[in-house]
Amino acid sequence: MRNLLKHEAPPFDLLLLADPSRELVDQYLAYGECRIAEVEGKIVGVYVLVKLGDSKMEIINIAVDASIQGRGIGKKLINDAIQTARMLGCKSLEVGTGNSSISQLGFYQKCGFRIDGVIQDFFLDHYEEEIFENGIQCRDMVRFSMDIS
Repeated sequence: MRNLLKHEAPPFDLLLLADPSRELVDQYLAYGECRIAEVEGKIVGVYVLVKLGDSKMEIINIAVDASIQGRGIGKKLINDAIQTARMLGCKSLEVGTGNSSISQLGFYQKCGFRIDGVIQDFFLDHYEEEIFENGIQCRDMVRFSMDIS
């Protein structure tokens, strides 16, 4: 894993898999830390980490190239985010996903995150277009957290 270099273009093809709003992605890329995973020189995974306070960070976007999902890249991204947040002195790490993101809901729990809340109508309030996954309308954000101290 490594930081995206300032002269490198962000991997929008991956970032937009996790967040369909280019405008929102541009906003948090401006203040977040973008880290990437590469295989044979190709970017295959990405996450953006943002500081929420003195002791808390959030993975605000995380995605793995669909052609190599299920090979442990996502878990490596999560582990890297945990280590990065610890190095920055944080004691907890958060992540959120849509109520319709069935595989992500399971993935975060397998990685050790615990559900700690739901923001109702988050995706209705923050996105112009309706989002559907797995035949379910994405309306609410399910929030997860992990103690990393």
